Amino acid sequence: MNTELRFLWWLHRRLTPDPRENHCWSPYSVTATLGLLAEITRGRTRAEVVEALGVDPADPEFVDSLHTAAYPEVESRDSVEPRDSVALAIVNRLWVDERLPLETGSPAALEQRFGAAIRAVPFREAPERARERINQDVADVTRQLIPDLVKPGAVNSDTVAALVNALYLKAPWQEVFDPNETRTGSFRTPAGELPVSLMRVSARLGYAHRHGWQVVRAGLAGGFDAFVLLPDAELVTAEPALDHETLLRLLEAVEPCPVELRMPRFAVSGSGELDEPLADLGVRQAFTPAADFASLTPRPLRISTALHEAVLRVDEHGVEGAAATAVMMRLTSLFDDPVRVRVDRPFLFLLRHRRSGVVHFLARITDPGRPQ
Repeated sequence: MNTELRFLWWLHRRLTPDPRENHCWSPYSVTATLGLLAEITRGRTRAEVVEALGVDPADPEFVDSLHTAAYPEVESRDSVEPRDSVALAIVNRLWVDERLPLETGSPAALEQRFGAAIRAVPFREAPERARERINQDVADVTRQLIPDLVKPGAVNSDTVAALVNALYLKAPWQEVFDPNETRTGSFRTPAGELPVSLMRVSARLGYAHRHGWQVVRAGLAGGFDAFVLLPDAELVTAEPALDHETLLRLLEAVEPCPVELRMPRFAVSGSGELDEPLADLGVRQAFTPAADFASLTPRPLRISTALHEAVLRVDEHGVEGAAATAVMMRLTSLFDDPVRVRVDRPFLFLLRHRRSGVVHFLARITDPGRPQ
């Protein structure tokens, strides 16, 4: 867990460097895609991916953790919603050009370890049709929340393969926010105070106040926990000072106690290229002509671009989120008085699978009322 938090926090800083802005991304989706990348690369190319992750995807625990976090859990608690109330879909794909020769055993290894289906598309003859097929598949998995992951221009006649992970999660709260208790309140955005809808729940939740942060843990059906991390100081100064070790201590410090939580509804999204953030983490050779994809194909490949998009919605009913990551390849030539927590200023929101510790979503909320 400490290794995963180190990776996600490093990448979070590079993906979302301005703590005054809303942003969301999925550590699970990026981690799974890099695991797939490690499976089809060799030598220094693979070593850079492993070093960035901080764990070797060949380790059975890496895949076991991803698999464990890919299924909702049933818990023996009266307050837990039935398992069929949770929607969780995660798919891995390797899209390859119909004429790209593959090494014997490579597709089987991807399918066996990561459940990655191999799909043939006419990248070179009909790149736009190939792009549309990838996007339609991602849209189907994410319930149309991510309809256009691969933008025009990201696929051309030089593209011959793509690794894609897509994720969708919808889960209700264990302790319900009563819509009748939602009230209009103010939220201190970096640009000033704005009116927002503040939800309310009063229940026995997880709570801690350590290292200049208040942390509230609220359970979701399916074995997930949502963490609200509210700094004592302004987020613009508190977040840059937060390191992954302190983040882990904060998540582990929460203890059950009566809490009255007021939190805004919000919808947040994030999208963009991962090329520079991954390069900052040391994943460089895969983007160059020296890339070694010999585990996949005898043809010389390199990454042309890596893309990521995530959407997260939180309201009185629960959490709904979707994310997708694509690595495009071309030929080379995250009963006492209740503690009262009013989330009325910028905060972080982290969604983690309880048993595996894998983080599915990490978001920064600076303006919950801003349309997405």
